[in-house]
Amino acid sequence: MTSSLAASTNPALEADPALVALLDAELARQESTLQLIASENFTSRAVLAASGTVLTNKYSEGYPGRRYYGGNQVIDEVEDLARERLKQLFGAEHANVQPHAGANANLAAYMALLDAGDTILAMRLDHGGHLTHGSPASITSKVWNFVSYGVTPRNDAGPGEVIDFDQVRDLALQHKPKLIVAGSTAYARTIDATVFRQIADEVGAKLMFDAAHPAGLIAGGAHPSPVGIADVVTFTTHKTLRGPRGGAILCSAELAKKVDGAIFPGLQGGPLEHTIAAKAVAFLEALQPSFSTYAHQIVTNAKAMAVALQAEGFRLVSGGTDNHMVLVDLTSFDAELTGKEAQEVLDRAGITCNRNTIPDDPRSPFVTSGLRFGTPATTTTGMGPEEMTQIAALVSRTLRHRNDATAVAAVRSEVAALCAGFPPYPER
Repeated sequence: MTSSLAASTNPALEADPALVALLDAELARQESTLQLIASENFTSRAVLAASGTVLTNKYSEGYPGRRYYGGNQVIDEVEDLARERLKQLFGAEHANVQPHAGANANLAAYMALLDAGDTILAMRLDHGGHLTHGSPASITSKVWNFVSYGVTPRNDAGPGEVIDFDQVRDLALQHKPKLIVAGSTAYARTIDATVFRQIADEVGAKLMFDAAHPAGLIAGGAHPSPVGIADVVTFTTHKTLRGPRGGAILCSAELAKKVDGAIFPGLQGGPLEHTIAAKAVAFLEALQPSFSTYAHQIVTNAKAMAVALQAEGFRLVSGGTDNHMVLVDLTSFDAELTGKEAQEVLDRAGITCNRNTIPDDPRSPFVTSGLRFGTPATTTTGMGPEEMTQIAALVSRTLRHRNDATAVAAVRSEVAALCAGFPPYPER
């Protein structure tokens, strides 16, 4: 990884022109197209720089003060710096910054809190849950017994497609899970950790909150915090938190030893200390007052996009958004249009998003009947509600004229012009 965004001018990479060309091509794609995937963001130059440091050279299995290799004096300070900043950011008693990914963080939390075969109550995949919440495709379903809760039925006259807490409680009373998981990968509403806590306490279960998506919103005060309510909080560092790709875990001091042991030696080997350094940078950035403004702007932008998409004739799952994402049901816009086709034509128009299932989707997860949009990356570039309205119109035009190559190309030109005014790295 080069610390320079202009990869072609970095002397260290001159010997690998093939890679330089690919790096330049990817940077050009990111700069000239709209990044609307809810789980993506643009890191700062400082995060990029930290990711490419000499820390990648060091093997450091274990934890600060308890390493299996010598020469980790400086590494220990780096990891402690990241842990202390993260604890300060979220007001947590203990932090583990070693998870390579959010999935690893979730697996470690399960390992720390459960025995193999124990029952976990978590969100259905087609209702917004994550693969690690018990999908048959995930190792989690092969080790633990998952029971799934979902959202309430669609109700155009009022609140619908929100977490069905009556169902959560009924299933908890029936199955007596050892762990209840709150959190999602595709749910546009606030998740109330206190209600989950009440249900967990009623059945004697632990509570884990998967904050992969709203972590940055929580850090910035734009979303309620589950820290101190849930027994364990897991999250990724690369979404709304605007850090490097990776994960982290927060828990009480009482659970620290179990959580740390689940990550190493239970699940991972040597930590990626260059990435941990980049996490430390991101945590420091999130501790600044400006990050709160940024987090609130993400939500403001998502709400503006939601209103604009509705005005363009799209139905939104749950009727709107409280966070950084908007879930679109394409069936009322065009019953023949699948999420797969919509994603592909939008990609040709320079609008990057992802297909997504909607609750009780009749189509497969590879095809889907919906789309998921997110505002973290566009907010990072400085876009606001006016641009969100413009983007919604471009989405609508593209999908209405998806079989017209000339019309799609015209949208692509407009997207490029819009992006030119909001470069993610203007100083390069």
